[in-house]
Amino acid sequence: MSDFISIARERGFLHQITDEAGLSTRLGTPGAAAYVGFDCTADSLHVGHLLSIMLLRLFQRCGHRPVALLGGGTTKIGDPSGRDEQRQLLTDANIETNKVGIRRTFDALLDVGGGAPGAALMLDNAVWLDKLTYIPFLRDVGRHFSVNRMLTMDSVKRRLDRDQPLSFLEFNYMLLQSYDFLELRRRHGVMLQMGGSDQWGNIVMGVELCRRVDAAEAFGLTTPLLTTAAGTKMGKTAAGAVWLNPERLAAYGYWQFWRNAEDADVGRFLALFTEMPMLEVRRLGALSGSEINEAKKILATEATALLHGRAAADAAAATAAQVFEAGEAAETLPSITATLPAPVLDLLVQAGMVASKAEARRMIRQGGIRLNDAAVSDETTQVTPGDLRDGAAKLSAGKKRHALVRAD
Repeated sequence: MSDFISIARERGFLHQITDEAGLSTRLGTPGAAAYVGFDCTADSLHVGHLLSIMLLRLFQRCGHRPVALLGGGTTKIGDPSGRDEQRQLLTDANIETNKVGIRRTFDALLDVGGGAPGAALMLDNAVWLDKLTYIPFLRDVGRHFSVNRMLTMDSVKRRLDRDQPLSFLEFNYMLLQSYDFLELRRRHGVMLQMGGSDQWGNIVMGVELCRRVDAAEAFGLTTPLLTTAAGTKMGKTAAGAVWLNPERLAAYGYWQFWRNAEDADVGRFLALFTEMPMLEVRRLGALSGSEINEAKKILATEATALLHGRAAADAAAATAAQVFEAGEAAETLPSITATLPAPVLDLLVQAGMVASKAEARRMIRQGGIRLNDAAVSDETTQVTPGDLRDGAAKLSAGKKRHALVRAD
């Protein structure tokens, strides 16, 4: 078994592999190449993408070449996986702007070193997809796909079972994703596609296309569906998505997200989202009571250091200690108590931070309200017991008005 597979399994990354024995043999030689695709639907990736990025990072640490494929072409179609309706179609200008923002995450988390051996590649599938002509594509690629089988794929079947429309545009997505694998194998020797468990059907089709068209060795690997111990989707909070770019979410807000992890998730998140030795991960994950809070701070600091740098992570930890733990915090910040969960709108009024709910709604629309330093984008957001850090949640209105919310 290759180091990559054994380490990935130990840390909790693996869900399915098309041919584990064959892949293990292939990875026994350094320099293999694997890719994950990322459509350009926003100008930043979010924590929901982080599992795949950490897997690419591990792949690189094991002596292989990771490839981050930007979906400059597939974004024009829209991936129907996990969707109940068609994604909003973006203009070419929107997609180009989003590419620039997304690239920054890969610069931070992968070793992108030009042509050096093992250096990560950042590619764009618009390079080949935008040049396709329809009839040749149908003849050369489309003939290898069975519509009967495509109708059984989760991304398609879910829509049909619910009598929800699936456009012919979206139906083509899995063909284009499979074609990406074929092109990457030909251009860069990529032999492995990785992605979330919802991509399994598309990945298998890409593996089969490489074998049928080029008689080439190809493999697929998926990560598990990641939810919190409470059953919520990883990376989703009451305040919205947890973005990776600092313009969307500052290092302190990112630190706070990890600090707010549920007790039962700490060990799992340390294994997946930090590079701490597993012996220490297990020790920290086994803590309980007040000691688990120290493990959460370590998780927050280590995860933030990977993305934003050690200095930013240490600064975020120090700021949190001042705001939530230092004795002077209770003196300098007003504090209110409430029965939780409670609407943010009500708490802002109760704390005297706004004159009315109407003012609070206006500030939310303008991006001026923050919960634990993460922007609140939904007027119905509530402060829950899960938002408390060492007994308090921090509400902010603008840059100068802050208050601590405690449960009564």
